[in-house]
Amino acid sequence: MALVLGTNCGFVTVAPSADPNEASAQTIDTYAWAGRDVTDVTATKITEIGWWCDNATEAADFEVGIYNHNSGDDEPSTLVGKSSPTAKGTTAGWKSASVDIEVSSNTTYWMAVQVDDTVTATNLVINTNGPVTIKRNNGPLTELEDPFGTDVGASTANIGIYAVWEAGGTNTQINIGDTWKDVDSMKINIGDVWKDVVEVKQNIGDVWKTVF
Repeated sequence: MALVLGTNCGFVTVAPSADPNEASAQTIDTYAWAGRDVTDVTATKITEIGWWCDNATEAADFEVGIYNHNSGDDEPSTLVGKSSPTAKGTTAGWKSASVDIEVSSNTTYWMAVQVDDTVTATNLVINTNGPVTIKRNNGPLTELEDPFGTDVGASTANIGIYAVWEAGGTNTQINIGDTWKDVDSMKINIGDVWKDVVEVKQNIGDVWKTVF
């Protein structure tokens, strides 16, 4: 299938697996590419970031990350978080890294990927009919820079980069010494034995919300 925002690029709930079959291949080794999207109204964390490697090339490492949005210049600004260097392998296909990056809900961010140099040019894909602004840092780079760095041009296109997000539950806190602490577990006494409470829900507007 083609690149579709929210399905196999941009912020998604499930990592894609199918070939996006896009014809517009763009060189990525020694570069960084970034595409912007808006997080869901319930999103609080990014757990995985991936990109489509369109061709088989030599072994190299890549990094993926999330950048804040510079609304004035419509470009990625400071780095929110990134992965460790990750081996891309030598085959085409989706490449991904696990991350633990906190984000704000309903907020514009940029998801980015950087790939180390390969003898054969490594390509990702874009869809020039897409609605997303993309940026490129020509480097040469060996890591994602903070801030993103000098961008070269801008295009309105979907880009073969995705980020898997998770929603946060309703938060419960307790004040200890004038500091609010998250309540992430609870016990209840049954027959003089303390039992772990594995889940707590709260009803808000006739909808049950998970506390933890």
